[in-house]
Amino acid sequence: MRLLKTFPHERYLIELHHYNQKYILKITLEDYSQSFRIAEMDSFGADKINEVLSYDGFLGNCLTRFLSMRTDLSSALNSMKK
Repeated sequence: MRLLKTFPHERYLIELHHYNQKYILKITLEDYSQSFRIAEMDSFGADKINEVLSYDGFLGNCLTRFLSMRTDLSSALNSMKK
């Protein structure tokens, strides 16, 4: 997997990778990460990633998923302690 670009952001680590004819957009917050795979054949170019990141609600929805991921993991770990 080849790292193409890192995007500056105050909250997230945002990276664009390329692997097996796919672009992989990886968004990381603390110990959690989300990956979005986009086929090269979908008329998507690496230059379009800024449009994806600025799409209304995209990063906000990522934050919602990160919070849900943390809640799910905490619940699972707490249930193991009982």
